[in-house]
Amino acid sequence: MIRSIKSRYHFKRTEAKPKVNRELEGFDIKINSSGEIESSYTVDQLNEFLNKNVFDKKLKNTNE
Repeated sequence: MIRSIKSRYHFKRTEAKPKVNRELEGFDIKINSSGEIESSYTVDQLNEFLNKNVFDKKLKNTNE
């Protein structure tokens, strides 16, 4: 009988945390049972971070 790959190679699922920017340490986002998004940061805090760190292609030709 053929064993599954998981049992054959002894793979174990680990709860690894993704690498994040230092400014976003502690950021957590979840969707609750009613479909609402719950976040540890406010929308304004996220927008401020994105404005600072992400280049917007649409604004390439405009001068600020």
